[in-house]
Amino acid sequence: MRNWQLQAAKARLSELVREAVRDGPQGITVHGRDEVVVLARTDYDRLVDRNQSFVEFMTASPLKGLPLDIERDRSPARDLDL
Repeated sequence: MRNWQLQAAKARLSELVREAVRDGPQGITVHGRDEVVVLARTDYDRLVDRNQSFVEFMTASPLKGLPLDIERDRSPARDLDL
């Protein structure tokens, strides 16, 4: 993520916006402290989409399609005193 000083961000806002869309989030610093992040709308929408179902969430995962090696524990159940 590229960081911009506030003065440079104000003077070159169009460039900052283009870079946020093309390259991802852009940080803005005030007096040397990280204060703000500028996001492309698509990135923002992806972060705040709370109406997504669990299935949609899982199918959008970057891990989709990776082989999972999951085996069930076949050990006998333990006896419980009730």
